[in-house]
Amino acid sequence: MINVWMELIIDIISVICLLGGLFFLFVGTVGLLRLPDVYNRLHATTKCDTLGAGLLLLSLALQSSATVGVRLGLLIIFILITNPTAAHVIARSAYKTGRKPIEGRWKPSD
Repeated sequence: MINVWMELIIDIISVICLLGGLFFLFVGTVGLLRLPDVYNRLHATTKCDTLGAGLLLLSLALQSSATVGVRLGLLIIFILITNPTAAHVIARSAYKTGRKPIEGRWKPSD
């Protein structure tokens, strides 16, 4: 009986992680499309994609076997390290090539 409850709890946590990951990936996509310059877009997509991919992989790890779960955990760590590093390199190259951030108040176009 306890085993059934544990599976139910793991399934509920997995669904919550899955929905949270999808939400953050959606918000990152909206930020990429709506924000005005490369720096704002990088900020939105890096934060949301890292968290969204991490939550999706955590959901998969909860539903898989132990060996696959360890591999997915290593993939989460890899994403946590490489995604912010890549965004930093892109922002630095944009700054060095003369891309200026938008100053003042930005209004979205209609």
